[in-house]
Amino acid sequence: MTLWNGSYPFYPGANACFPYDTTRAVIVTVFLSMLATSLIILPGIRGRGRLFWFLRLVLGLFMGAMILTVQFTRDWETGWVQANTSYKSFSHVQVNADIGLHIGLAGLNITLRGNPVNQINETINYNEHFPWNFGADYDRSYSEGLEKGLPSPILYVAEKFSRQSPCAVHSQYRMAGHYVSLTLWLAFCTWLISILLFSMSVLLYGGLMLLLTATLIFFSLLFFSTARNTLKCPIQFGSVSLRTDYGESFWLTLAAGLLCLLLGLGIVILNSVQPEKLKLIFSLDKSSKEEMWDKSCLPAEPSCSAQDELMVPLGELCHVTATKL
Repeated sequence: MTLWNGSYPFYPGANACFPYDTTRAVIVTVFLSMLATSLIILPGIRGRGRLFWFLRLVLGLFMGAMILTVQFTRDWETGWVQANTSYKSFSHVQVNADIGLHIGLAGLNITLRGNPVNQINETINYNEHFPWNFGADYDRSYSEGLEKGLPSPILYVAEKFSRQSPCAVHSQYRMAGHYVSLTLWLAFCTWLISILLFSMSVLLYGGLMLLLTATLIFFSLLFFSTARNTLKCPIQFGSVSLRTDYGESFWLTLAAGLLCLLLGLGIVILNSVQPEKLKLIFSLDKSSKEEMWDKSCLPAEPSCSAQDELMVPLGELCHVTATKL
């Protein structure tokens, strides 16, 4: 359970308008705060190391925020249809409305929005959530919707995903959501380990952990695609049907996986081919500067001439003539 069940209670009763997910807002706010706090030390970094440090910071926080955010979103699979449909059971009154289906890892949301919103002396603007995560009972939520008297289109779509439905897609989506969530949590842990390894200057193993993170992300996408590609019952509203496709969260997860893969491969390849450039990217190429400083502090070699030279750094070397007593 999340704060206010994941949305602000801007509405009374069952007539629901779902503005945005508060969990996503909290996660984005936390990561943006981390970014803003880290930028405070940016002016203290000199040279091109400042740009490399900023890019590492942005990419690292972006991957972590994406992996964590998609755990709680409800748009892994979405679909919309506009149709003339009956509004209430046992009634011949029809309304023109947009019907939306939004499937997430922990359940689905069904949206009903009238065209126009005010019809038959009512405001038609609903969004109902039916969970199937651990500790939630989908069929009980569906029964509560029946008791509340939700509009027929919402109940019709929700019934397709119930346990008793002949479509038999409830168990596939529920188990896929559990496996995807578990895999993404593992990916988030490996991402944290990679950040720790990079901070300890263990670049090769940090790149390998990024490759492991990408592998886990791709497995999560595979799990969800397997559930989505199962045979489904048509969701028909008169002459039109509600069809779904991959949503925003799916493509964001794919983008995060590809980014982890590219960065991991780049770090591993650079570590094998040109480790100096890799150290330069991570602001670890300090050996040459230290070597120059050490050489500059070496004493000057003594001269065999009658003139003695003082021992000074090479950078400030100057010949001084001493008069013999």
